[in-house]
Amino acid sequence: MKKKEDKKKDVDALRQDLSQLKNLFVTGYEKMRVNQDFELRKVVRGVGGKYRVVKNNLAEKASEGTAAEQVLKGLRGMTSVAYTTNDPVALAKALTAYAKTNPSFTFKAGMVEGRAIDIKAINDLAAMPPKEQIFAKLLYLINAPAQQLVTALGAVGRNLAVVVDQAVKENKFQ
Repeated sequence: MKKKEDKKKDVDALRQDLSQLKNLFVTGYEKMRVNQDFELRKVVRGVGGKYRVVKNNLAEKASEGTAAEQVLKGLRGMTSVAYTTNDPVALAKALTAYAKTNPSFTFKAGMVEGRAIDIKAINDLAAMPPKEQIFAKLLYLINAPAQQLVTALGAVGRNLAVVVDQAVKENKFQ
């Protein structure tokens, strides 16, 4: 059993982490084996996130006054949190893929960019394309009108050259 000072240190450390992040997924891990937990931690680290098992009442105390307060209030059962300061889509994809192969791993709630989301929104987030693909589509959409303008301007000169060439072939210039 932990001493009161150790619990206070844990709460302070968790509060510091929670105050700095905007992306958090609250999960349940009942009946998971040690090797499954190790694999989950490896997956989370692979996408730049952190994974932590928390006690419900300590998590609720640590979240007071932070954006995660509404997500960590009133938790039941065995609880863990996965969080990142980077791309929440990558973490959501990794956790959802892991949850599909391990049914003992479940989602309870989430927070993305400081807003609480439900389990359906987590699945929708995981279905989004990667950030790089979205940027590529956006750049294509930005570039497309300029490319069409250049093509249209070039077409005028090309059409004039075709007309002059046809006229030369038909001996219209004498």
